[in-house]
Amino acid sequence: QGVNGHVEMAAAFDRAGFNCVDVHMTDLINRDRRLVEFHGIVACGGFSYGDVLGAGNGWSTTILNNYELKSEFEEFFHQEKKFSLGVCNGCQMMANLSSLIPGAEFWPQFIKNESEKFEARLVEVKINDTPSIFFKGMSGSTIPVPVAHGEGKVHFNDDQVQDVLSINAVAIQYADHKTLPTEAYPENPNGSTLGIAGFTNKTGNSTIMMPHPERAFLTIQHSWAPKEWKKFGPWIQFFVNARDFIG
Repeated sequence: QGVNGHVEMAAAFDRAGFNCVDVHMTDLINRDRRLVEFHGIVACGGFSYGDVLGAGNGWSTTILNNYELKSEFEEFFHQEKKFSLGVCNGCQMMANLSSLIPGAEFWPQFIKNESEKFEARLVEVKINDTPSIFFKGMSGSTIPVPVAHGEGKVHFNDDQVQDVLSINAVAIQYADHKTLPTEAYPENPNGSTLGIAGFTNKTGNSTIMMPHPERAFLTIQHSWAPKEWKKFGPWIQFFVNARDFIG
């Protein structure tokens, strides 16, 4: 049972100038593909492993309980000139791999939405000034983006929240109509503290986020858009930034 957001994700990275390859976990387990082949890896959204152990848990457990896979992922994450991205289910999976990712030890787990329901809608997120290579030049913006998840609430204690805020690791936050971070439903679909919706590691080459930028990079994916957007919406910059990062 694989993710279902890989086609949109590949389309977005393709438009930004990448050659995209669909790699399954079985490809890595059987050693048919190796992470060393790639400049970046993206864990996409969808219901991996049926989420039978919780969102992203079956996926991450497969990696953590396989010595060769665990070593391969850890080696990749330690290369500062390569990037990694986790979105939705991929965000939950990569959060569980934070012990393998330098500068990500503060990443939280994602637990069941406060509504205890699957939440799918268009929300707005405020982009913060962080080291994330994906959000370069985008800080201060508030942009509409789809969400679709059942376990997206960040789980922190108060001390952890202050630590994360102090090192500029909170990449995006759910925002209200005044573009202010919010904990109010439904603008904040899951009840995350301070509306936190995504994180970066300290070097900025690894980012995780609950919303789906790949579902909003084309103007046609929006029900309404300003004329100045033309073919692409503002989320295309997110993917172009990744292309610029690898040169």
